[in-house]
Amino acid sequence: MNSVQIGSALKPSSFSASPLSAVCSSNGNVEVSRVHVRKIISLEHSVTKIGRLITLNGNKYITDIQRHQRTKTKFVANAASEFSENVHESECFHPKTHQKSFGATLNAIYKYARIYTIKGSALSIISVSLLAVQSFKDFTPPFLLGLLQALLGGCLANLYVVGINQLSDIEIDKVNKPYLVLASGELPVKTGILLTSLYAFLGFCLGWRVNSWPLKLGLFLWYAFGTAYSLDVPLLRWKRIPALAATCLWSVQGAIVPILFHLHAQTLIKGRTLLLSKHAIFVSGFMSIYAVVIALFKDVPDVEGDKVNGINSFALKFGQKRVFWICIWLLEMIYGMAILIGLSSTRFWIRLIMVIGHGIFGFILWRNANLVDLESNEAIESFYLFIWMLYYAEYLLVPILRF
Repeated sequence: MNSVQIGSALKPSSFSASPLSAVCSSNGNVEVSRVHVRKIISLEHSVTKIGRLITLNGNKYITDIQRHQRTKTKFVANAASEFSENVHESECFHPKTHQKSFGATLNAIYKYARIYTIKGSALSIISVSLLAVQSFKDFTPPFLLGLLQALLGGCLANLYVVGINQLSDIEIDKVNKPYLVLASGELPVKTGILLTSLYAFLGFCLGWRVNSWPLKLGLFLWYAFGTAYSLDVPLLRWKRIPALAATCLWSVQGAIVPILFHLHAQTLIKGRTLLLSKHAIFVSGFMSIYAVVIALFKDVPDVEGDKVNGINSFALKFGQKRVFWICIWLLEMIYGMAILIGLSSTRFWIRLIMVIGHGIFGFILWRNANLVDLESNEAIESFYLFIWMLYYAEYLLVPILRF
């Protein structure tokens, strides 16, 4: 076997159509069992240093070499090498170390938060809190501080819930959602555990310090149901049982946020008696059904991983298409109810907003549902995010629903 240095092997003068061999030693020579070098030449005064691709035990390292330009010459080198197991990579060459940058880590943490759920929680808390306001005089510093506490506490609880769910579902997500940061390895599991523990600690500290019993109770129940839904220990992991899974999501979206956080907002207004208005009851009923829809729909694209891991979801039991259309009809039903309630209002502008607004939501939902390719999980997941957009839009209407 001939011995040549990798530098000389790749010089323009040495290119040939025949294979070359080289030996790796401590002085920088590289053992190459197969080097296939093709030379594509359109010569007019040119010398180019090229990027080379070297395969080491199945791992590809690409070294970019700056190109020194002269006109119209290209060299393409494809080098494939097999090294013996006892040869250290550092003895042969020194590839650039690809350590994850601080920005990349922050991006992974951002994706770990499942930000679309954070948006929903923040918007819902603000909306039900504003529903308690009856005049501009109610916007006092204590009210704004209490709203900030509720907003921070709710977001921390949401971060904890999505975090523990991802930590508990890594193997499932490798099948259903391999793009998630824990399933893909973009974020280390240890980092996920630390972040989720931090969210729990900060949330409990905030809940301990506030004087509002509705907020204390709301945060405690949010953490409790989120843990029961995901944690894989005896008597928990309620997501395996469809009815319990729906109960967990309903408890947050249908009771904790629209009722307890609304009562918390009332405690911040001086002289206000704690009372559930008919508007708050409407929001609770509406969002209870919406929560059931989200609980059912979120499993529609996940039947493959759920089947492998023993999660007996409604979508797995009754079929994706049937559950998909059950969700659509449930949403259309509550939009219809909202229109009827709007028509009964004595205030013209409330009647106008509720009828036209929910009519538009129902029409857009039906139109988009009929465009979904139910054979494509990607299309179903995209539609699931669209349902969240409608969720956001509904909460934008909540503060003015004073019929």
